[in-house]
Amino acid sequence: MAGRLKKQLKEAVKVIGSGSLLFASYLTLVGDERFYANQLMPLLQRFVGPETAHVLSVKMIGLGLVPLNRYQDPASLEVNVLGLKFKNPVGIAAGFDKNGEAVDGLYKLGFGFVEVGTITPKPQEGNPKPRVFRLTADQAVINRYGFNSCGLAEVHTRLKARAETQQEHSNTGLPLGINLGKNKLSPDAAADYSEGVRALGPLADYLVVNVSSPNTPGLRDLQGKAELRQLLRTVLKERDALQEEHKPPVLVKIAPDLSAQDKQDIADVVSELEVDGLMVSNTTVSRPEALQDPHKSETGGLSGQPLKDLSTKTVREMYNLTKGKVPIVGIGGVASGQDAMDKIRAGASLVQLYTALTYQGPPVVTKIKRELEQLLKDQGFSCVSEAVGADHRQAEGKS
Repeated sequence: MAGRLKKQLKEAVKVIGSGSLLFASYLTLVGDERFYANQLMPLLQRFVGPETAHVLSVKMIGLGLVPLNRYQDPASLEVNVLGLKFKNPVGIAAGFDKNGEAVDGLYKLGFGFVEVGTITPKPQEGNPKPRVFRLTADQAVINRYGFNSCGLAEVHTRLKARAETQQEHSNTGLPLGINLGKNKLSPDAAADYSEGVRALGPLADYLVVNVSSPNTPGLRDLQGKAELRQLLRTVLKERDALQEEHKPPVLVKIAPDLSAQDKQDIADVVSELEVDGLMVSNTTVSRPEALQDPHKSETGGLSGQPLKDLSTKTVREMYNLTKGKVPIVGIGGVASGQDAMDKIRAGASLVQLYTALTYQGPPVVTKIKRELEQLLKDQGFSCVSEAVGADHRQAEGKS
């Protein structure tokens, strides 16, 4: 009798175990938001280191192994800016797909645009490992990758092979951005960025000049007024010389750790040279006192929730300084529709995320879009463009 009972219990455990596994597989496949955020992602993080997880994610998404995405972007999320159509304003930030290996899979996740890079002219390893750290208690990441890149030639081959596919994507409102950097040991930054423009400009819907990573020595010095003017003049000249019918707009990615004078200088240069847009912002080297995680003292750039308010404040300031005439992409701590809306109301026409993907998994993309769609309705906006810079107009109305 006891033996039979034991056998029945074993069978029951097997059935329950199989059922649980099937249910978990189903939740994984359909992209259940709460399952990813509360069970699957924390479980994966317990067993897989941050850089290994990053590499595996890129590989899996590159193979198209992504959860089902049934959400249809509504007309209210469409944005027309930089001379381009975006089906929705939520993009994947540079740093995730550094070498252009997962572009099509990222579109399948529901991103409205994909930005690859940062790409340096020559291949380089980046900084020694470990170089990326999860601050789980703070929903943040610190990285000091240091522009690890396979180089322009390999990325060019990869993107050229899918150029027709990208043209179709771009025509339907899914543009591709390419983020350019300089090699660590290069003595001539302008030559490095120019080489990037020549090699990858013809394959890009927009280009980003990244002068704000904290992990390449001397890079942030290029944000100084004289240095930035000289660099951007060279880059824009190179862009204008491209033999393309559509010459890609050029945007500059800036740090959140800038003085008031730095921001004014950048706004002056961008307006003077008619740079097409600003990416605001990169990671921060500051460490808010509220950080809890033991990794908080690691060297590198901090991203995720603790960057959110600082980057939104920088979006607000740059919108003011450029009088709302220069399109802004808001980056830093976007993990919900409200986060996206805050940046849009502060002056961003588009937003990007990366760290939220680490903690909430692929379903975060649809979650943000769905919440943003509802917030636009609730606040009386018929589309994203109507909400861009709304906080500034509200403040003017009160004064």
